[in-house]
Amino acid sequence: MDAFSAHSPISLEMREWAIRILGADTLEEKLFTPDILTDHDPGSPMMWNEPVRPPSMGFSKQRKEGKLPPFHSHDKQEHRAACLHRFAGHELLAVEIMAYALLRFPEAPSHFRKGVAHTLKEEQEHVRLYIKRLKELEVCFGDLPLYRHFWCHTPYLTSPLSYVSVMSLTFEMANLDFAPMYGHSFEKHGDERSAALMKRILKDEIAHVSFGWRWLQKFKKKESDWEAWKEALTPLLTPKRARGFILHPEHRKKAGVSDEWIANLQSI
Repeated sequence: MDAFSAHSPISLEMREWAIRILGADTLEEKLFTPDILTDHDPGSPMMWNEPVRPPSMGFSKQRKEGKLPPFHSHDKQEHRAACLHRFAGHELLAVEIMAYALLRFPEAPSHFRKGVAHTLKEEQEHVRLYIKRLKELEVCFGDLPLYRHFWCHTPYLTSPLSYVSVMSLTFEMANLDFAPMYGHSFEKHGDERSAALMKRILKDEIAHVSFGWRWLQKFKKKESDWEAWKEALTPLLTPKRARGFILHPEHRKKAGVSDEWIANLQSI
């Protein structure tokens, strides 16, 4: 095998990879995944106010996110594309926030950091999948507004417990309801490819919630799971943000979430 036919594996420290993601001004660099990740030198805690973004993907100046097209309008291709564009934006935000967590919590357990890195890679793949589907719907990622959203919460992510409580057990947990809701609507309106994408996203989100649930048990003290989670939320969030309009308990059970937790969430 000659030198040109062999691929030399690219190895990066998690810290270096996270800095590259947050400092990237191209989408290609945001979505770059090394072949080998090491964590020999996590360094000291590092904080970012907000990430560098490609020119066409800066944050909208609007104070609140624009409303998504209602479900009854999903018969129109441009409305389904608008939903997928918003979801792609959320996935890119998740990529950045997970990179932020690797920098913010260098002293976290190594297995936790490896789990965050693994989830980050899956979020990068989600962005790629959304971009591919958007192109099929004749929309380029960045054509529609993108919002700061998750970055509003980073000042309050002061521990690994607060990270899993906000990201895994709130934003990603809510997707256990929203992904099937939108998937069903896309399928109802004849868009089987977008529906299949939402099913793929749901499968991964269940695993991400499971990751957060396991680490909640390890990080919390003597209080109940529910109380530990509520206390770790940011002042900008209420427990209701962890669910959709219709709650899907079966997806939470697959993630290992307790019946007591599910009942508490159903009651709000």
